[in-house]
Amino acid sequence: TLTEREREVLEQRFGLKDGYSRTLEEVGRQFQVTRERIRQIEAKALRKMRHPTRIRKLEGFIELPGA
Repeated sequence: TLTEREREVLEQRFGLKDGYSRTLEEVGRQFQVTRERIRQIEAKALRKMRHPTRIRKLEGFIELPGA
């Protein structure tokens, strides 16, 4: 499960709520951390989402390659 912070970082980085993708710098300013820290949080969240058990749970929501 993603933490609240991880979810918010992904929402902002990819514009999932408002359609506006923000830069690492913009997201970092909001959370008062460095761009590098936002990059790390984003990478960890994406790793979690790519985990095989999570992919199976997402199958109804996303189109998987080769499916």
